[in-house]
Amino acid sequence: MATSTTPNRGKWNSKLGFILAAAGSAVGLGNIWRFPTVMAENGGAAFLFIYALLVFIIGYPVMVAELSMGRRAEKNPVGTFKSLSSNKIFTLAGFWCVICGIAILSFYIIVAGWTISYFFEQIFHYLGFEGAAAFVADTDNGWLNAIVAVIFMAATISINIAGISQGIERAVRLLMPMLVVIILILIVYVMFQPGAGEGLREYLVPDFSAINTDLILAAMGQAFFSLSLGMGALITYGSYLSKRENIPEAAAYVTVFDVGIAFLAGMLVMPTIYMAQAQGLVVFDEDGSLLAGAALIFQVLPELFHEMGGLVGLIFGATFFFLLSIAALTSSISLLEVPTSYVIDEHKVSRKKAAIVVGSVVTFISLFIAFDTSLIGPIDQIFSDIGLPLGGFLVCIFLAYFWKTQNAKLEVRQGFENIDDHWFWPVWVVFIKYICPILIALILGSTIYGIFR
Repeated sequence: MATSTTPNRGKWNSKLGFILAAAGSAVGLGNIWRFPTVMAENGGAAFLFIYALLVFIIGYPVMVAELSMGRRAEKNPVGTFKSLSSNKIFTLAGFWCVICGIAILSFYIIVAGWTISYFFEQIFHYLGFEGAAAFVADTDNGWLNAIVAVIFMAATISINIAGISQGIERAVRLLMPMLVVIILILIVYVMFQPGAGEGLREYLVPDFSAINTDLILAAMGQAFFSLSLGMGALITYGSYLSKRENIPEAAAYVTVFDVGIAFLAGMLVMPTIYMAQAQGLVVFDEDGSLLAGAALIFQVLPELFHEMGGLVGLIFGATFFFLLSIAALTSSISLLEVPTSYVIDEHKVSRKKAAIVVGSVVTFISLFIAFDTSLIGPIDQIFSDIGLPLGGFLVCIFLAYFWKTQNAKLEVRQGFENIDDHWFWPVWVVFIKYICPILIALILGSTIYGIFR
């Protein structure tokens, strides 16, 4: 029987705390700057329908798998694989999860730091300090990138040091409701602006003729990445989950929350893009595609807020980048927790020391990226686009054919007593054994093919 050998690892105080933390891990910058434009360019609401369907077909079963593994072992990803099977290959899978978390966090804190920079850029522009505004908006400035990354990491470390219930749970109980409220307020404002209606139509009106293999693969990839699967975050968060909690129910809440936030983000970003176009700003690139990612967030939208002018432009712009900072922080907390929990469990180090050491190592790596941001793309491809589906695939194979679904059933039954008579179990077994591995392999294969073709 797998038991924890590390005392005082911490537990979630409540189901709500866990749900908000897990949803916070999933809700990051990608939900706000990638999902809306991907959806708009792939059939609008038709993509949303396919995406939501695939979130539950792929994401939800894998999430249940990761949570049940983590809660059973009460350990980090490495300790979990090691505890649940003697197969050494899957111990390497646990290490891969930890490495992915470290690599992603090393560039994520730089991009997250830019949201802080642009928060102040809006303030400096409003005050007429154009020199200062231009300085903080220079994302090619290595020293500035390093400084804001260190600041963001310091905030992340301080939350993780405080522990599970007093640090992470307390933070997300404040940050996640704040995130939702800010999005809703900004949506209400944008809806009454010129151009917003066109953006809303592009976002919500379905074009079912756009449904093809490429759209489905794009939706599959977005569904997988949006839930933070394959990097050990949910294994780690599951290790702090009470035995009384119903894992399938909790995973369903997290999944619905993530889809809801992604949808709301689109309700904000797409009308804002077309609002920018109505102001005369360029929102399409040379091949006719909507601008997305950093080009959209750190070029087009800041200029839009400047064009709005006055106190309204300041409030909207500063609030928008504050929103991005919150979204980034809820994700960076979970990214840091994965390697931190590994050091705590496997090397019997105190939480404070583990968080500081791991955070320092990640920050040191990020300094190289800060002075050469062209490294972000390749690192993202290796550890996000390829690394996360690979991790998710290994989770499915491990649970289905090495740890075995019957052992998972014994764990899930705690908190879900009538599982033997419920339709969930036989359906979930089919998905985790066959459907999810096949679909994830398709995502992985199409991604690798797209990179090297």
